[in-house]
Amino acid sequence: MKRPTEIPKADGKLAVLLPGMGAVATTTMAGVMLARRGKATPIGSLTQLDTIRLGKRTENRAPKLKEFLPLASLDQLEFGGWDLFQDTAYESAAHAKVLSNEHLAEVKDELSAIKPFEAVFYPEYVKRLHGTHVKKAANKAEMVEAVRADIRKFVKDRGCSRAVSVWCGSTETYLPPTDVHASIKTFEAGLLKNDPGITNSQIYAWALMKERVAFANGSPNMAVDHPAARELAREVSVPVAGKDFKTGQTLMKTILAPGFKSRMLGLRGWYSTNILGNRDGEVLDDPDSFKAKEVTKLSVLETILEPKKRPELYGDFYHKVRIDYYPPRGDQKEGWDNIDIVGWLGYEMQMKINFLCRDSILAAPVVLDIALFLDLAQRAGFRGTQEWLSFYFKSPMTAPELQPEHDLFIQVKKLKNTLRWMMGEEMLTHVGHEYYD
Repeated sequence: MKRPTEIPKADGKLAVLLPGMGAVATTTMAGVMLARRGKATPIGSLTQLDTIRLGKRTENRAPKLKEFLPLASLDQLEFGGWDLFQDTAYESAAHAKVLSNEHLAEVKDELSAIKPFEAVFYPEYVKRLHGTHVKKAANKAEMVEAVRADIRKFVKDRGCSRAVSVWCGSTETYLPPTDVHASIKTFEAGLLKNDPGITNSQIYAWALMKERVAFANGSPNMAVDHPAARELAREVSVPVAGKDFKTGQTLMKTILAPGFKSRMLGLRGWYSTNILGNRDGEVLDDPDSFKAKEVTKLSVLETILEPKKRPELYGDFYHKVRIDYYPPRGDQKEGWDNIDIVGWLGYEMQMKINFLCRDSILAAPVVLDIALFLDLAQRAGFRGTQEWLSFYFKSPMTAPELQPEHDLFIQVKKLKNTLRWMMGEEMLTHVGHEYYD
């Protein structure tokens, strides 16, 4: 991509469309509403709280990202979306029980005004959910057109100048790409024929891209990670990113594994298990949906540790991941990790981690940042896969011939260097050779 000479300002309202208005989506909405009223702090959001170093350390230039970049402000955001159930955003948030009654009461009126469009839902892709608020159409091509009509209606009714979308829906059953995903032509023929390889999330993504709405995939679904979607994104000049929000246990892996590698500590095994009681946990209780999640979770260590390059340290480590649905825990996911590492002369050590996290609390700032960065990318003229947003995903999308980067610390350097480059600032290498000169 070429560096933009001038990025248009973020004028007007920005529609933030969220397929799947459950715990993650409503926690994001409520958090933004609270933050813009000064009732809470958007902790975890780089766009709202982080700074960026510019130039040499001696220059002492470190503005906040939201001051350095022409980002949309929180008061410009208009939230909408689709869901299987007709609950308003307030009713959905109250049902999810992520936020306190006190917080929800502060923004009840705003949340109650957000009503979801009927969802695109073919139940064979999410077997554990049975929604009633769903669209009906003769084929999947008509479903795409129905979603496109929803997008146009929302943007017009809310007076928005542009839109972005972040998938916050459920994990679908694992399906690898087929011939229908080979090109725009084969995909659109498949829509007309109700091809079983085209899932719910792919229908949303196709409709959004057709409406030139930037799209990010917060699940392991293959929404835009296939040749046809990559071709369309470039053809219509839309940024896309994904996949699967990096929040709890995998976030910890991308912090710890780079540390082990940097100190040349070996690994014999990494056992991970989770218990989760929200709708996501219920969906992942189905083995076919869990398979999609497992693929994204298992890829992290292999990519970071590179066993083929360091066989004496990582050549035969054992990696196991489990997720168990446990209703009493609700949204407060608990992750247990047992890590068997090897040190000097082959002596063995262990590390145990018990992460009692809150799934939607960790995901909400990720949704916000992705939405604002996608809007920035769209105005900057970027198109296709936005690899610089890998920082936010378990299984980052890249160009087909490239291996994704999973090291969290490399990812954040790439993100910030992309922002520096975008704004005409010098990228940082941290070499500091002038000090030694």
